[in-house]
Amino acid sequence: MSKIDHSLFSAHEHALEHALGECPECGKPLQIRNSKAGPFVGCTGYPDCHFSKPLHDTQTTVLKVMEGSHCPQCDSPMALKKGRYGMFIGCTRFPDCHHIEPIKQQEDTKITCPKCKKGHLIERTNKYGKRFFSCNDYPKCRYVLNFPPVQAQCPECGWGVLIDKKGQKQCPQPTCGYKEVI
Repeated sequence: MSKIDHSLFSAHEHALEHALGECPECGKPLQIRNSKAGPFVGCTGYPDCHFSKPLHDTQTTVLKVMEGSHCPQCDSPMALKKGRYGMFIGCTRFPDCHHIEPIKQQEDTKITCPKCKKGHLIERTNKYGKRFFSCNDYPKCRYVLNFPPVQAQCPECGWGVLIDKKGQKQCPQPTCGYKEVI
């Protein structure tokens, strides 16, 4: 005699089918499916029915309304929000007003972009908080550095900027191997 009740293993599968509901297009049950982009909810009637929806909610959520701050476009209160690209400050009247602001203002390094020679390199952060430096003439110029730039020309290849990487001045060009201890 086994102490395990094997009927419990098939019971949760049927309960999950009912929890996901029926397909709004064809009426067949929905199930969790996998793809290279991750899990999603899809119709069991595939390939006849192509209904799918994301498993995880990716909508923007309001974390805190900021007292004393007003939207410059519609004069509504501003709020700290979290979206798919990280945290930002946005208007509380979102569908009607699309004004957003970054949490941290971008700092200009006043170093000319060596690629386009028109813009300046500015400090930015990605959605995970990692800092990088890119040209302010984006999207025309897509030059990016992952380390702080140094206003100096490379003595070996002549590139217009060096980077400060682990206490050394280095050329950011992969084909140039110039390094100088600071």
